[in-house]
Formats: sequence, structure tokens, C-alpha cells
Amino acid sequence: MTILVTGGAGFIGANFVLDWLKAGDEPVVNLDKLTYAGNLENLGVLKGDSRHLFVQGDIGDGALIDRLLVEHRPRAVVNFAAESHVDRSIHGPEDFIQTNIVGTFRLLEAVRAYWGGLGEADKTAFRFLHVSTDEVYGSLSPTDPAFSETNRYEPNSPYSASKAASDHLVRAYHHTYGLPVLTTNCSNNYGPYQFPEKLIPLVLHNALKGKPLPIYGDGQQVRDWLYVSDHCTAIRRVLESGRLGETYNIGGWNEKPNLDVVHTLCAILDELRPRADGQPYKSQITYVKDRPGHDRRYAIDASKIERELGWKPAETFDTGIRKTVEWYLANAEWVGHVTSGAYRQWTDKNYGARA
Repeated sequence: MTILVTGGAGFIGANFVLDWLKAGDEPVVNLDKLTYAGNLENLGVLKGDSRHLFVQGDIGDGALIDRLLVEHRPRAVVNFAAESHVDRSIHGPEDFIQTNIVGTFRLLEAVRAYWGGLGEADKTAFRFLHVSTDEVYGSLSPTDPAFSETNRYEPNSPYSASKAASDHLVRAYHHTYGLPVLTTNCSNNYGPYQFPEKLIPLVLHNALKGKPLPIYGDGQQVRDWLYVSDHCTAIRRVLESGRLGETYNIGGWNEKPNLDVVHTLCAILDELRPRADGQPYKSQITYVKDRPGHDRRYAIDASKIERELGWKPAETFDTGIRKTVEWYLANAEWVGHVTSGAYRQWTDKNYGARA
């Protein structure tokens, strides 16, 4: 048996592939376009591993998807492929529409044709798992209950709108064509191999370089933080035992304001890699103009997946964030490679205008 993973060289996808092959020997065909956040270095430990076949390509390339499905006959497709950063969607929404909406449509069409041609036993066993985000639900007030699977969709950025559209397509292909789909909506992930445009790796990178630590607005935007390996185990549980056509919210039960997260990172760095001048890293914090339409609070109610599938996160925020800092400190070469000229141009563009 084989599974096809799309977007498997990105942050969450690569962690999923690594965890999958650590847990068993079922082969993975890994399709990734290798845009700015896709990085084969994330999969370096799998070099020469016959269980892992990497293919560079686009989920919007229907002919390529058709060929991979026919050649490898996967029992499941796990779709991580997406443009995924809100700030980039504000600067350039076109890529988000093409990948997250049109690309998901092309992928669904190819999978529908493949699934329709399977024998009855294989057809019954097949799964299409679509990985999505809590941002499709919009923003919460400080007193609102956490997002459940029954919350209506209220996306507020081009990114979350494009992911909402992809979720709706996946749902429609189940209800219209009977495609055996599963959808997961996760909270903010963090951990190894995260591209340093997101808050935690950005702060770690800038802190160690002696650069400002940019905080949007007042820094009181609240997010639910989920350690990436916990997310991966949750996806495996949904793939194994989730009810067809259902959505499962995956969260870490760790609501934290962004400013608190940054203070925690600074404190751990003060302990593990103190500045040469003896000053605390929090002295580098700089407040910048807030992101347009910045959602104030996200929070995930992950009780359904715990109730139905027995999953709950293994890491607390305190254990997960320390593991994350230790990983980045131990992998300076990886950080150096991904923070290249193109990365510096992007950060200058995004944060320079907000200073």
C-alpha cells in the first residue's frame, strides 16, 4: 500500500512525512511544487530511503496527478498543498486563488476519476484527507466560545477565504459524488522546519541576529498553539478512523496572546543562548503597524476529535516551545539556508512599511 501526500516538503507536510515513516514502512509519494516555503532540506534524513519518492510538481497539473495515481495506486491522498501565509495573501492574493482553490479543484477532479475506477474493496477503503485552518471561521471576541466544527465560515483575509473555498469544494465532492473525504481544521502550528515568516521562527531568527522583534499592534492577538508533531498524530488518527464527510478541529488547548509568546521565547533564549552584552532579548521588541483586517482571537474546541477518536495533544505549550527553541538553536545551518536573499527581500517588504 502507498499514500500520496501533497505539499510534503513544507512545514507541516514534511513533519507529517517524517513522522509517518518513523511510525511504519508504508511508502509515501510526496508531491510538492517547491515554492518559497517548500524545502527538500526538511526531508534530508530520507535521502536514499526507498519508502519515500519525491516528485516536484503542482496539484493544479491534472495530467501529473493522473499519472501519479495510476502508477502508484495510493490508498489515500493527504492534501497539505497550499499557500499559507496571511501577509503574503494581502500583498499578492492571486497565488492563493490559483493554488488553494483552482489547485484543490484540479486535485479533486483527478482523485474522483481515479477513485471511480477502483474495485469495490479499494474504493471503500480509499480516503481523501484535506488539511485546513481555523482561520476559515473568522475572529472571536474575548468572551466567545472556541470554534467548534459547527461554527459558520467567516474568513477575513484572502488566505482564509481561499482555504474556505477549498473546504467547500471538498465537502461538495463528498455530497455530490460520494468521494470519501475527511477535513481537518487546525490552530496555529509551531515546531521544527517552520519557515521564518511565521511568528515563532521569525522571532527566534531576529533575536539571534540582533534585529528588532516586530509585534503587530498591541500584541494582544490571541492564538491557540499546536505543536506540529501533535498535529501529525491527529491527522493519522482521522485518516485511520474518522467518519466520512466529517470535519475535525485540531487544537492544542493553548490560547496565548502573541506578546506572551514572544516574551516566553525571549526568556528561553536568555537562558539557553544569552546575549553577549547581558541584555535581555525582550529589549529587541518593537511594535509595528498592525496587519490590515488582523483577526483578534482564534481558539479551537478540539473535544470532538478527543471524544470520537481518542486524540489529545501530547505537548503542553511549555514543553513544545522549549523543544522548538532547542531545535532552532541546534539547526542554525538549516535556518541560514532558508533565510536567503529572497527571504530578506520579503521581510523588508512586509515589515519595513510598518515601522
